[in-house]
Amino acid sequence: MRRRGTRWRCFASLNITTLGDTSYRLVWRKKVFYKYMLKNLNILLKRCFDFIVALLGIIILLPVFILSAILIVIDSHGPVFYLSERIGKGLVPFVIYKFRTMYVGSDSGAQITSKSDSRITRVGKILRKTKIDELPNLINVLKGDMSFVGPRPEVKKFVDIFLDDYKKVLAVKPGITDLSSIEFRDEAELLETSDNVEQVYTSKILPKKLKYNIKYVERNNVLSDFFIIIKTLLAVVKPK
Repeated sequence: MRRRGTRWRCFASLNITTLGDTSYRLVWRKKVFYKYMLKNLNILLKRCFDFIVALLGIIILLPVFILSAILIVIDSHGPVFYLSERIGKGLVPFVIYKFRTMYVGSDSGAQITSKSDSRITRVGKILRKTKIDELPNLINVLKGDMSFVGPRPEVKKFVDIFLDDYKKVLAVKPGITDLSSIEFRDEAELLETSDNVEQVYTSKILPKKLKYNIKYVERNNVLSDFFIIIKTLLAVVKPK
């Protein structure tokens, strides 16, 4: 009887332990599944928002596109658009679209420009000040290279300097606006007094931008994107 009782107690104990482990695994799997579904839902909602708003934006702002193109052609010789390689999600390069704001061939120098950079055209200064030069980024959003909200894309040269950080940051698509863009919207003015703009940018400005970007990636969701868009609109309406 003792042996049977001992066996029964061991069997019962084993069953309770097994059931406990099974319940824990089921709860863990559910959590992983819900987290996976939430992440994919967030990506889907964000892509739908990006595509629809980018398409509407291009249609609504078509007169601005046409007027900007005319002024660029009249002001200086060269193409309307400036195409340049940037590093995107997963460290994959893509071509970014902007309105040309510099004289043709002048992009072979420093990658960063200050407010009074002699390479910037007269119309280019206006386009940069009003951020109209970045409107063609909507084409990138429409194509899926970029999102409305996300870390601003950088050239490979700067990404390579902070590669470990960018591996985290570029787990998401780069975007037209983010918190660092709002905080450093007067970046050209900050670099105005510097003799070496690239050195100041990589040692002082970019590390601070990366901190903002890493925080964004960690908290990435549709709601946070909405607040960043609101902050961006307020910054445009009420500049520093």
